[in-house]
Amino acid sequence: MSVSVDRTLQLTQLSGQAISDLSPSFNHLPKTGHADGEYRLRRYSIVRTTTNGIEHLPQRSFMQSDDINHFQGNVARTFEPLEDSIIYSAGMREMCEVFKRANALSDDQEIEIHQIRIAALDGETQVAPEGVHQDGFDHIAVIGFGRENIEGGEFMVYKTKDDLPILSMELEQGEVAILADNQLWHNARPIKAVKQDQQGYMDLFVLTARETNYAL
Repeated sequence: MSVSVDRTLQLTQLSGQAISDLSPSFNHLPKTGHADGEYRLRRYSIVRTTTNGIEHLPQRSFMQSDDINHFQGNVARTFEPLEDSIIYSAGMREMCEVFKRANALSDDQEIEIHQIRIAALDGETQVAPEGVHQDGFDHIAVIGFGRENIEGGEFMVYKTKDDLPILSMELEQGEVAILADNQLWHNARPIKAVKQDQQGYMDLFVLTARETNYAL
């Protein structure tokens, strides 16, 4: 089942098999040397999906301008790529195809994939340090993959930066929110560990794409 709001926001669900394929790899995410690297463990890859399967493109740094990202704008960030066993899994193919179909993307369209674990630190941990924002793409998808010993973290979508959210939900395992990043804004509530003496975290994939005509 899928739900759409003004054709700019779509909610859907991955299969149990895709969840099974992709979930274990979150335990292998590295810390990074970036400003959020101690609590945002991350891998990053760029792919294309064709009739022949996933094409893993050469690695490059990730950068957003400071008018898009006030927290880490104009900083070239490098990340380790997703593991080959995950890139070429059936679950990855399904996740990318869901994103591709929802946005009518062509085979030559690049899809950028961020795999992220956000660990709960002492007190509240910011999931989106930049606040209500856009990512500078035409399309994005946020896919929940796990919540362990946390409260908060709801994904929120807005029609404008200053509006109240039109959507606020905990993204449970395999739940997919796809939105037109050039038309809507998004944010997430901070997370906090429920049991302070135990590890708490939230796992998610973020997929982004620019229309081919605008690709750099």
